[in-house]
Amino acid sequence: MKRAYALKKTRNIGIMAHIDAGKTTTTERILFYTGKVHRMGEVHDGAAAMDWMQQEKERGITITSAATTCFWRDHQINIIDTPGHVDFTVEVERSLRVLDGSIAIFCAVGGVEPQSETVWRQAEHYHIPRIAFINKMDRLGADFNNVLSMMRDRLGAHPVPIQVPIGEADSFKGIVDLIEMKAVLYDEDSLGAKFTHEEIPESMRETVQKYRHDLLEAAAEYDDSVMEKYLEGENPSPDALRSALRKGCLSVNIVPVLCGAALKNKGVQHLLDAVVDYLPSPLEVPDIQGFDPKRGKTLLRKTSDEESFTALAFKITTDSYVGKLTYFRVYSGAITTGKYVLNPRAERKERIGRILQMHANKREDRQEVFAGDIVAAVGLRYTKTGDTLCDTKHPIVLETMTFPEPVISVAIEPKTKADEDKLTQSLGSLMDEDPTFHCKTDEDTGQTIISGMGELHLDIIIDRLLRDFKVKANVGRPQVAYKETISKKADSEGRFVRQASGKGQFGHVVLHIEPTPRGAGFQWESRIVDGIIPKEYIPAIESGVRGAMNAGTIAGYPMVDIRAVLVDGSYHPEDSTAVAYEIAASMALQDGVRKADPILLEPHMKIEVVTPEEFLGEVLGDLNGRRAHIEGIHARKDAQVVNASVPLREMFGYATDLRSKTQGRAIYTMQFANYKEISNDESQKLLEKVRGFA
Repeated sequence: MKRAYALKKTRNIGIMAHIDAGKTTTTERILFYTGKVHRMGEVHDGAAAMDWMQQEKERGITITSAATTCFWRDHQINIIDTPGHVDFTVEVERSLRVLDGSIAIFCAVGGVEPQSETVWRQAEHYHIPRIAFINKMDRLGADFNNVLSMMRDRLGAHPVPIQVPIGEADSFKGIVDLIEMKAVLYDEDSLGAKFTHEEIPESMRETVQKYRHDLLEAAAEYDDSVMEKYLEGENPSPDALRSALRKGCLSVNIVPVLCGAALKNKGVQHLLDAVVDYLPSPLEVPDIQGFDPKRGKTLLRKTSDEESFTALAFKITTDSYVGKLTYFRVYSGAITTGKYVLNPRAERKERIGRILQMHANKREDRQEVFAGDIVAAVGLRYTKTGDTLCDTKHPIVLETMTFPEPVISVAIEPKTKADEDKLTQSLGSLMDEDPTFHCKTDEDTGQTIISGMGELHLDIIIDRLLRDFKVKANVGRPQVAYKETISKKADSEGRFVRQASGKGQFGHVVLHIEPTPRGAGFQWESRIVDGIIPKEYIPAIESGVRGAMNAGTIAGYPMVDIRAVLVDGSYHPEDSTAVAYEIAASMALQDGVRKADPILLEPHMKIEVVTPEEFLGEVLGDLNGRRAHIEGIHARKDAQVVNASVPLREMFGYATDLRSKTQGRAIYTMQFANYKEISNDESQKLLEKVRGFA
């Protein structure tokens, strides 16, 4: 079987943005104009093809990233539509990990919003070329120039408009193409499928010339022929301009900017043209690097069908029809249905039972996949998110993905004995799907505790348990994920001695501990000279210290941001064992923490509230009552934007309170910022609750 489209005519792209900027609406138009669907579904009607989950239809938001494939100008475009809500940022993270390019969508009114910044930074981390689409130019308050300024100021980007809008808000009727220097007007009757090229309106000539000058200046940096014509005052050809801008985009130095109104079917075909013209094919991104799992040396896999097979599993889902689905991106080689691949992490061979080309939740069987493809497989039992799949004879491990820790928890218990096993299995499936969803059993109470990235995240998880997995369960109130740390240095000693008949147990360690900067996590170092303690026992000591970090000395919360150094100890030639050293190390850390003035930490959230000016006082008063630190207030068209940092435990039920205080007219977004020390008074109140005195 031959590949249908050459690698150079393949694009793997993501669509990313803040919630409600129009990602899914734009994707629906892309699918319509490329002939993938014959009717455009609307998010507000719960009919969008890419929002297929029942929870997405009801809430009108994207919860899980959805993959699809469409075709434009004889190119194959693999698209992943990602969520905009911060609680589901893991979906963006793992999607960007396997993509070559991205469309960043910005609301023409809101501009660069908090989650816009988050996903932009994620794309920066993976060095992904981007084009920008300023959407909703038809909305009241739309401001093209303001969004460009925010991209420069907040994102540190270099936006280069290749289009400018003709009118804004109610007067928006088309765009000016700065490459071709033509006005483009859309036919409303054909749902935007038809458009005409006309002369640029006289009233816009001066504005267009300014933007054209900026465009030529940016393009000239990446092409000598464009530079020559620019310096000589001549106009480069449109193809030469596109070629120069493509070089700048692929180097991640410039961001071509387009505009439109997806809901009104304006600007989407030109956005598709820009995907083909400016975003990279798999051949134009660096070849994938990994390492040999046995020898540890660096390995390189070229983007070619002839190379040995290498792929990365980036998403796991549970499908009610086919069972466990593993989404993966092929970086090199090809593979057919029924073949075996190696999972180096699990050290197991896995059989590819079926290969599926996905369109949201619809499936199409494929017999073979090639380098650059994004597909799903059935039959992979041991594979988890971030695992490498490779040729059994040529093992390689690709860089895996890291995910943030949960910040909020609730207790859940089955209603009946019959639901007990079903709950355990369902939670296991959900943890396989979502690396930011954690589940554990509280050793003291025996309760099952589930943890996630926010109230909405856990709300969706619980809804899926009750509805999709048919589990009957009782759910407790949300609990914050507190942490403990230390505030000063300390030296400590741990000695474990047990003498029974026969061989005894002996372990003795001396530790030095000190606080690390907030967010640095746990750090370990051994300064032991071999002979004081044999080196084969050092891993057991480290294991004991790490184990003790799971329960602090104040209220039993996990400890973070501590550096532990093994500085001394002793050894018994007959009685010393790894277990004894592990226990001694645990005792030493607990002793050291008690000496080092332990403190409680709580998660703080970054919040942005957009409110009409008449409710600003109410909003500020409410935030101050929640112990918020107001970081700034600025005007945005007809609204005021409040930025603040606030403890997570003060924000339960905020959505309802904000609606009631502002007649439902204010909106807010919230994301995890950092952990901060709790004041003595607040710490005392919390401890009283933990100990059951409240």
